[in-house]
Amino acid sequence: MGFAIFLSICNLLIPIIMLGIGLMFEKTSPGKINQFYGYRTRRSMLNQDTWNFAHSYCGRLWKKIGIIMLPLSILASLPMFWMKSDDGQGILTCVIEGLQIVILLVSIYPVERALKQNFDEKGNRKS
Repeated sequence: MGFAIFLSICNLLIPIIMLGIGLMFEKTSPGKINQFYGYRTRRSMLNQDTWNFAHSYCGRLWKKIGIIMLPLSILASLPMFWMKSDDGQGILTCVIEGLQIVILLVSIYPVERALKQNFDEKGNRKS
């Protein structure tokens, strides 16, 4: 039972982190463009305007994804409490967290698409 509780908490980490960072990025970007922290892609780092836009857009997206993934992760974790096998619980956790990571990585695409739609290749806003 303790192992199932631990794994269930682990399954909530990615949605909680996405929700928290989403709320933070939605309100403010991490200041000046840097190589260490924030949404860092070639397009987002062209200038301060693209940097701020990318963080605002990514923040709103991650907030929505976090809100959706949190209850779904709780529901997906419930079967672990009836499983007798630690191996089964571990496999279920790997599947849940694998899907969460895929969703996290796929979320890069809409942010990059929004940057491309709103900015040219040099980082100037399109009219």
